[in-house]
Amino acid sequence: MVTTRISSGVRSFLTRLRAAYSPLVLLVLFGAVFLRVLDPPFIAQFRLQVFDAFQRIAPRASNPDKPVIIIDIDDESLKRIGQWPWPRNMLAALLASIRKSGAAAVGIDFVFPEPDRLSPEQVIKDWPAESGLEDLRRVIAKLTPHDKIFADEISKGRVVLGFIMSNRHGSGKAPVSRTSFAFAGTDPKKLVPAFPQAISSLAILSKAAMGSGFLNWIPDRDQVVRRIPLLARVGDALYPAMAIDTLRVAQDASTYIIKSSGASGVQSFGQDTGVDSLRVGSGIVPVNPDGEMLIHFAYRDRSRYISAWKVLANKTDLESLAGRIVLIGTSAAGLFDMRATPLESAVPGIEVHAQAIEQVIDGRFLFRPDYSLGVEVFYMIVVALVMIFLLPRAGAVWSALIGTGIVLAVTGTSYYMFVKMGWLVDPVYPSLSALAVYLTGSAIVYLHSETQRRQIRAAFSYYLSPPLVEQLASEPERLVLGGELRTITTLFADVRGFTTISEGLSSPELIALINKVLTPTSDAILEHKGTIDKYMGDAVMAFWNAPLDDPQHARNAALAALDIQKNLVALNKELRAEARARGNSACDIGISVGLNTGPCSVGNMGTEHRFDYSVIGDNVNIASRLEGQTREYGVDILIAASTADFCGDLAVLELDLIRVKGKSKAVRIYALAGDERLAQTDRFRHLQHAQSRMLSAYRAKDWDAAMDRLKDCRARAQGEFELLFTLYETRIARFRKAPPPEDWDGSYTALTK
Repeated sequence: MVTTRISSGVRSFLTRLRAAYSPLVLLVLFGAVFLRVLDPPFIAQFRLQVFDAFQRIAPRASNPDKPVIIIDIDDESLKRIGQWPWPRNMLAALLASIRKSGAAAVGIDFVFPEPDRLSPEQVIKDWPAESGLEDLRRVIAKLTPHDKIFADEISKGRVVLGFIMSNRHGSGKAPVSRTSFAFAGTDPKKLVPAFPQAISSLAILSKAAMGSGFLNWIPDRDQVVRRIPLLARVGDALYPAMAIDTLRVAQDASTYIIKSSGASGVQSFGQDTGVDSLRVGSGIVPVNPDGEMLIHFAYRDRSRYISAWKVLANKTDLESLAGRIVLIGTSAAGLFDMRATPLESAVPGIEVHAQAIEQVIDGRFLFRPDYSLGVEVFYMIVVALVMIFLLPRAGAVWSALIGTGIVLAVTGTSYYMFVKMGWLVDPVYPSLSALAVYLTGSAIVYLHSETQRRQIRAAFSYYLSPPLVEQLASEPERLVLGGELRTITTLFADVRGFTTISEGLSSPELIALINKVLTPTSDAILEHKGTIDKYMGDAVMAFWNAPLDDPQHARNAALAALDIQKNLVALNKELRAEARARGNSACDIGISVGLNTGPCSVGNMGTEHRFDYSVIGDNVNIASRLEGQTREYGVDILIAASTADFCGDLAVLELDLIRVKGKSKAVRIYALAGDERLAQTDRFRHLQHAQSRMLSAYRAKDWDAAMDRLKDCRARAQGEFELLFTLYETRIARFRKAPPPEDWDGSYTALTK
């Protein structure tokens, strides 16, 4: 039995699901945990993208006091003063103006490793060795070199020079450190990035400065700057970054204090987990294990920028620099010092230094706690286990909804910690892990469900419409006893005179003929969204508007009936050709069709062990009776008024009021003569009008007028409906001799089915 097979299939499916589900999804979870521990670049990049999104949603607010001011060697300054590099005596003049303003400290985002080529003593080296220039050479040689002027000015102020750490051996030496370091825990020299050499400014300049710091960047794989290294080692010496050393000079601090793994209050579990924090002056900066500070960016504040040419030309109020940290850098596009940040695709490199200093001053930091990995793995396992538990119990949709809720909660929590505490806890990887578990579990459920659906499709596809088969495949719970009352259009189709046709045919020939007739008939029904209820020898029963709603069910049934007749023309042509090939004569096959629309009971009917999806009711019986009456009226398709009312655009012709056998109420019946193209022809419209006039006279017992109008109908029918007109001629002749009773309503009572 179909039901028994499906029930056992469901039980087998659940058994296999239970056996395969848990091991596979747990394996996926284990793989996800292992992958997180490895933390390959693509996972880390996803994590960074989420943190970038957090920064874009909640950027750091710029300090309204503007503790950091940038003297910008911008495009306008290059246009007014000249190309870079400028003579260093001009840079000295720039520093002098800043010093006189009372700036707390000045950080210079440039390196000066070679003598100033524009200095007089350097210029005369390129002069030709000609007579007459000796006196001029002696005068110029007595002039103060630009580097000496620049160094003297540096020594008068609170200046920090930058240098570049290099991996190329022989590239230069780092300057003498101008500060000292104290540390608690593991020696930071073992933990921070190390470089063999450095490119620094001339010794005369470096010695004059109060501080020195490296300018190196460490962008991520996508070339976005998200952090700035604060500590690095060149040889055996530690150095600070230029930004942090400028802050140290501004605070009159002399020593950095470093806490690393093993220090009091730092959880390292006996391992060298790296640097934990760096104290400069009154500020404690949390750093990652490599000594890098994560920057919480604000959008670029252009009001903190002052063009260098304005300072040199006294075109700006320098009193605004008093007590502030001043950085000298460039935003000129031609000097190629632009960086991408999480907020902006291109900002001057000096902006990153300024934001790093401002962040330390504000005391608001981003950092990943020591236990962040453990928290992320915990989230990952919890979410994945929830998915593992829910999928076989709640199904894919509810699991997806609940899982989405959990992921949103985790993401919201991560964002809350970012905003309130500056913590960077990754919500992405737990979500990806939950998704992997969900997809794996869903795939298992899907594969086994598809096996079940294939069983259902194979069992029902031969006698149900494709939409119904798909619905049963997706909703196997519908395979239970029960029904509902719906408005249904029912079709009965039967081969006329099949008993006579089948005489002389062998059993195989008879079955082959039935199949040839029923195949195109069934195709027409299914093509127009019908459901085949049953085959009864050479007859077929079908219905529309169940179990799927079909607002056009009556019209679709009528179109199916027309296609049955159209297919029959091609079939008869084929049968005649086969008969001629055998040397036999062929008898054309005719199919009569009856249609009726009305309320019926539809559903699964039978027993618990075997049932069919079928339809029953008086309106079903009327359709069957109408099919039987097609022979009496000489038409191929007979439809009730309840069906014709929905087929106004088709060629329908009213025939009669008839009480079918076994029914007391008369039914108005119509012939379905063709599709909308026939209905639009003048000939058919005139025939409809003539037939209506004839029926009016007939039902009014005006026999003479009925006969006259019957002649008009016959003339307009042009040979069609001849049996119908003969039927009315016979009735009128009989009524002339024996008139119907006074209360006659014009109906006819059928004597046969």
